Amino acid sequence: MLKRFILWDYPRGSRPYDVMVGIILAFIFLTPRDFFRDQPRIPKASQITMLPSENGSFPFYVNADFLKNIPENQRVAKLTQFLQKGTSSRHLTVIRLEPILDSEGELQGYMAFARP
Repeated sequence: MLKRFILWDYPRGSRPYDVMVGIILAFIFLTPRDFFRDQPRIPKASQITMLPSENGSFPFYVNADFLKNIPENQRVAKLTQFLQKGTSSRHLTVIRLEPILDSEGELQGYMAFARP
């Protein structure tokens, strides 16, 4: 029986096949996210996106709404603090924050460059 289960030797539409599909679907949909520790590590993760690394720096795209209530002179420090907490890397430091503007000059977001 175990050999048939591992090799999936049941014909499609048979009762054992349907039971196995039901077990697989139940596992997929009823297993809590915590079981796999599948949560974003950074709160508000949809507002910050880590981009592929280049030249030893870590670029992040930051949504404009994320930094809108923070004074301009404090944005780098607050973002550094937030990324250090969210990524569990105490040595991560934002070195540059550049605004991203659309073709009409409206702020779309920021590119933040950080170094470990």
